[in-house]
Amino acid sequence: MRDAVIVEAVRSPVGKRRGGLAGIHPTDLSAHVLRSLVERTGVDPAEIEDVVWGCVSQSGEQTFDIARNAALAAGFPETVTGVTVDRQCGSSQQSVHFVAAGLIAGQYDVAVAGGVESMTRVPMGSSKGDADPLGDDFRARYGVSPNQGVGAEMIAEKWGFSRTQLDEFALLSHSRAAAAQDDGRFDGQIAPVAGVTADEGVRRGGTLEGLAQLKTVFKEADQGGVVHAGNSSQISDGSAALLMTTSEKARELGLTPVARVHTAVLAGADPVIMLTAPIPATEKVLKRSGLSLDDIGAFEVNEAFAPVPLAWLADIAGGDASVAERLNPHGGAIALGHPLGGSGARIMTTLIHHMRDNGIRYGLQTMCEGGGQANATIIELL
Repeated sequence: MRDAVIVEAVRSPVGKRRGGLAGIHPTDLSAHVLRSLVERTGVDPAEIEDVVWGCVSQSGEQTFDIARNAALAAGFPETVTGVTVDRQCGSSQQSVHFVAAGLIAGQYDVAVAGGVESMTRVPMGSSKGDADPLGDDFRARYGVSPNQGVGAEMIAEKWGFSRTQLDEFALLSHSRAAAAQDDGRFDGQIAPVAGVTADEGVRRGGTLEGLAQLKTVFKEADQGGVVHAGNSSQISDGSAALLMTTSEKARELGLTPVARVHTAVLAGADPVIMLTAPIPATEKVLKRSGLSLDDIGAFEVNEAFAPVPLAWLADIAGGDASVAERLNPHGGAIALGHPLGGSGARIMTTLIHHMRDNGIRYGLQTMCEGGGQANATIIELL
């Protein structure tokens, strides 16, 4: 039976908006991680059949099929094709799903999954311009134009999260990320570029008092607003890539797989509150895999906004402390940043390295996505 295994995963550092990666064209940033993947594995690029690349804002420098452009910019043979994927924030997690499906179906023997976003150079929302992407029938059904920040406020209200709870979670994200940096836990997964060797968004020494000074963005504080820049994901630049194949092909090429894609699912939910689909996605992936929460040694739930992983923790685990300890153990997007189309692959890269470093058999990743969607993936260490 064919399977889908991951041979290696590598990422760029995540740069702050207008930070150290701002001068790098997103095609070149993508090419950098693709070359790094080949260098680390020793695979002949001619063996790679396709590059499946997540990117959300497909305009300006990120249009014209950045996947194909990146493969060519990396120096890969012209036989290596590329396709660009948009499932909003989960685009490059979806890239992993597409490659896994292609491998198992026999459409690929070797392919790369990953993604990129330069939010400095191609601002969020720029692909929309002045156009209306929703149309009259959507508005007739829902009555509003969904907004992710408003959705985060809706979650906080529905689940009863206070601003202090959200800020405490944000501080924990930075604390865990800082500890991981200090311990060198990110070093093996990062391919430095342009003199940047570490994620730029991690803040040290933050306090609840300091976060309390920040203005809420989507709802006035005197109206109950709790979401602000400090408990939301950062606008970032970054890229990540995973080399994937089958166990049989890996043996043929002399490659040693690190992990396999055990189970991969999708879930859809209310597009107005937008950010709750990781909850049914997690329920679905656990049921389909036959595994339980206790079987999972590490959870990654993207920190688009602090209410998202907190609601996930409440509904999936009842706030269980042992699950909370395994949730985003190296921090998440609040501290590390969220380069939209690259985040799914960045998170999976971090998860796989954490599993390999600590002998964790199963890891689970899920992300909220525009339109009220979510991917969920269970990875098994080999």
